[in-house]
Amino acid sequence: MKVIVFGGNGKMGSAAAWDLVKDNDVKVVGITGRKKETLEAAQKWIGSKKIVIHPIDIMDRDAAKKLMKEYDVGVSAMPDRKTSYCTVQCAVEAGLHIVDMLEEYHRRPDVYELEGLVLPKGIKTLNEYGDYIHETALKNNVTFIDGTGFAPGLSNVTLGEAIRKMDRCDSAIARVGGIPAKKFALNHPLRYMITWAFWHVLREYMIKVYIIKNGKQVEVNATTDREPFLFNKYGKNEALECAVTPGMPSFIFTRPKLKEFAEKTVRWPGHWAGVETLKECGMLDFDPVDFQGMKISPRDFLLSRIEPKLKALPGETDVCVMYNTAKGVKKGKKIKIEYFMWDVADPKHNLTSMARVTAFPSAIAAVFIGKGLIKEKGIVAPEDCIYGSNYMLYMKELKKRNIKILEVIS
Repeated sequence: MKVIVFGGNGKMGSAAAWDLVKDNDVKVVGITGRKKETLEAAQKWIGSKKIVIHPIDIMDRDAAKKLMKEYDVGVSAMPDRKTSYCTVQCAVEAGLHIVDMLEEYHRRPDVYELEGLVLPKGIKTLNEYGDYIHETALKNNVTFIDGTGFAPGLSNVTLGEAIRKMDRCDSAIARVGGIPAKKFALNHPLRYMITWAFWHVLREYMIKVYIIKNGKQVEVNATTDREPFLFNKYGKNEALECAVTPGMPSFIFTRPKLKEFAEKTVRWPGHWAGVETLKECGMLDFDPVDFQGMKISPRDFLLSRIEPKLKALPGETDVCVMYNTAKGVKKGKKIKIEYFMWDVADPKHNLTSMARVTAFPSAIAAVFIGKGLIKEKGIVAPEDCIYGSNYMLYMKELKKRNIKILEVIS
């Protein structure tokens, strides 16, 4: 099979390509990006003759669709809604199967901070756009797995598995996040280190999010419902905190019978208190304000000051944490199923933990499509296509990559 990675010159995209070239059934891996020199650097780092570079602007839709027809499956590592939607729209129109890493459920887009997303001509609402992508994918026999990285991705698949093991599931809570390794956390503001586009992270902190509470869908502010917890598996004993974010929105639509559902982002203690202070001071506001005769976005100004301080220093590494819980009933008795993961970076191959747990699951899902293991068409959430024998194989593939997920049933 031939697989193409859109945004293959970025951290997540190049990690996906690095993983894909190791599969014997993958004969060619294309990587795209606007700059030839960054693509050549990624090609050199990956170090495989399977890599073919394609300097292209994804917003050139005609060129993008022409290129897509040369491949069997695509992986989108585009960092924002504008480029992500352009990529998946072109893919379904061109007949290319595709998986996407973005924290967005394209079938039902949220209405906040569109990041440049513009509706195509003739489409009036975001929901119409989501339906257009879904219906076009169905018409062209395309599989589009929506959100196949860490969260969405691993969180969806594990909680989806837990729900299938129960006669009735009442509560599903995902707690996932990337943090600096503990000994490096104090080196950075907010006890945080950038492993993903930080401007997009701040968007996720400011928008409103749908959760399920007392059996009803309700909209709440991101970063609310803060929850401390102790991670005590894999020899760890770490106090952490999590708060509501929009990391796996498909569950609102695919598992509507839940009484409680939320996805929460994990951080070191102190992070969320710092974020709340910034929010209260207006420093995360996006709209420009008057400042000494100029118009300035508080968030843009904050980014200019804080982003350099959040970049990893030489030798610093990250950790990705997952603690998911599902509660319900099985054969008349209460049951709880938990999933634990504590993944660390791979300095030998210059891979962050976030790249491992985001890019590798996306690469695995793309190969599953290419091998015909996933047969669902249209926009498909991970929880609705990775189950049964596919789930077992998926976990086996993760384990090969030293991504270990512990399931505990009580």
